[in-house]
Amino acid sequence: MFKKILIANRGEIACRVLKSARKMGIPTVAVYSDADRDAMHVELADEAVHIGGAPASESYLVIEKIINAAKAAGAEAVHPGYGFLSENAQFAKALKKAGIAFIGPNVKAIEVMGDKIESKKFAAKAKVNTVPGNPGVIKDEKQAIKVADEIGYPVMIKASAGGGGKGMRIAHTRDDVAEGFRASMSEAASSFGDDRVFIEKFIVDPRHIEIQVLADAHGKCIHLGERECSIQRRNQKVIEEAPSPFLDEKTRQSMGSQAVALAKAVDYQSAGTVEFIVDKDRNFYFLEMNTRLQVEHPVTELVTGVDLVEEMIRVAAGEKLSYGQSDIQLNGWAVESRIYAEDPYRNFLPSTGRLVRYQPPEEGVDENGLVIRNDTGVSEGGDISIYYDPMIAKLITHGPTRAAAIDHMAKALDSFYIDGIGHNIPFLADVMKRKRWRDGKLTTGFIEEEYPDGFSPRTPSDEERDAMAAIAACLDHLGNERRREITQQMKGQNVSFVEARVVRIGGQDLHIRIDGGLGEPSTVRLLNDKGDTRASMVVASDWWPGMAVWFGTVDGSEKAVQVRPISNGYDLSHGGIHLPVYVYTEREAELAALMPVKALPDRSKFVHCPMPGLVVRIDVKEGQAVKTGETLCIVEAMKMENVLHAEKDGVVAKINATEGDSLAVDAVIMEFE
Repeated sequence: MFKKILIANRGEIACRVLKSARKMGIPTVAVYSDADRDAMHVELADEAVHIGGAPASESYLVIEKIINAAKAAGAEAVHPGYGFLSENAQFAKALKKAGIAFIGPNVKAIEVMGDKIESKKFAAKAKVNTVPGNPGVIKDEKQAIKVADEIGYPVMIKASAGGGGKGMRIAHTRDDVAEGFRASMSEAASSFGDDRVFIEKFIVDPRHIEIQVLADAHGKCIHLGERECSIQRRNQKVIEEAPSPFLDEKTRQSMGSQAVALAKAVDYQSAGTVEFIVDKDRNFYFLEMNTRLQVEHPVTELVTGVDLVEEMIRVAAGEKLSYGQSDIQLNGWAVESRIYAEDPYRNFLPSTGRLVRYQPPEEGVDENGLVIRNDTGVSEGGDISIYYDPMIAKLITHGPTRAAAIDHMAKALDSFYIDGIGHNIPFLADVMKRKRWRDGKLTTGFIEEEYPDGFSPRTPSDEERDAMAAIAACLDHLGNERRREITQQMKGQNVSFVEARVVRIGGQDLHIRIDGGLGEPSTVRLLNDKGDTRASMVVASDWWPGMAVWFGTVDGSEKAVQVRPISNGYDLSHGGIHLPVYVYTEREAELAALMPVKALPDRSKFVHCPMPGLVVRIDVKEGQAVKTGETLCIVEAMKMENVLHAEKDGVVAKINATEGDSLAVDAVIMEFE
């Protein structure tokens, strides 16, 4: 076994590899850029080596720097994680030349399967069903349009060396092809150092289902079942689960057999994933093979009990697999939610900044055998920068059934508190409530179809509204009682009496009477227009002022509600609901109704930077007339290019930014007449 391992990555995957290595008793070496000097993976590792500037092109993507770091630290092997150099054949060759083991597959497998174009040619020769398309590299826009016309729309433009949704565009028209071709090439070059792209047919209403394979250097290869990865946004997976709610046993075995056969054909060694597109009739087509560990590997680990990182290390050290195919059983259900630094209320634009509060749910197994696991690479006070992937954490739950795993995920998301940056937890919590998701009726178009106008907070039902109003009233009541104790206004007295409050929630005023004392359940009565009780509920909780999450029960039903104090109330988040809730005395409510609403300034003539990012290109000039939909500029953030289009016809009056500028969110890029 190796005496020391270097992890050539950062963030949550570096921390994940560190945990398995530590469990095996193997010392670890971290590498870090200028931006990651104080990162969690640096703190957790036994040693750490600085490798360059913040951009990945100056640090994590520089093969020579990684190898020099490994030599300096005396590491015998390198685990690449995913992304960066994980599927780079030149990196594997350089490590071999330096006498350092690569914890991954052999060079042949990386070269054949890591290249999306070559892998499709190989799969076709191996008699694996492939998606119709053009097998060669697309040289220019003219050829891209010609190929797309021949295949038939819609088409998918994809980076040959791509992965993780980078360098991918769906095109429905010739104009889409031209713009998508340029964007895919640019993103591919930025993310992978390889700007080759190809085009294939886009399967309508597809499911994205992948098979995990595991192979050693002694001829044994097995599969560990499938993962459903159909819920995607911009070709980036958002929620994954294992097993798939769609596959029957016959299809599962057929897909698994094909995946194993393909892996054996390239003499695969290590963990890898064969991805398939599956249509509504369960016909499946080879999409690509990822010759690395997948982001979503935890769901497979939880349903099989296999530590994939440990197996990768053992295989790289020359050991035989200790598992046979018959040893792999799928137990229960696992769901993974990717927590991203992005603003779901602004079309999921990237968000950067400091994690002012970071309070994930407690990991472990509860009294009912339900599991929470949180794979992360950040901690409170850390920074989310513009240089890397926007993932903050991966939250995973496991239960005996799909419904149990989903319900536990919903509760865990409500308990996951983040402040300081935008994040997608409210969106994920809303998905958990969607009937289509709970019914397992999924396609890769799920998000676009379920949220055609973008994401906005879910409107609570009357029952949910009343419960949140009752909780807000209790928060206010407890705060008042606590302040009375501190100021000794009622020292020595048992503070338990009825308080009248008006709770303003969702544009409605609810008249409430609350009865309860410090540290005991409260009875909350909601009144009708005549002042009679229309509903009554008992609210119980150990919440104390200052706590970020309210855990408690409403009439015995458990709830977790995120709490952020605001003037005269609280900002509450629960189950995809996100509402400011104001709590007034009856007199305060009368006065608040008279307060004028402040009008927002007119910003319609300005083009603002939607996220902190780098201006890649300016496509217009001052004085130029533009039409609705015309490209104005491109801003890059977190390895993704965002094209800003004109929202209406107009004339550019002034351009305030130049290519290469690093802009803050809402910075004015240009002005219109």
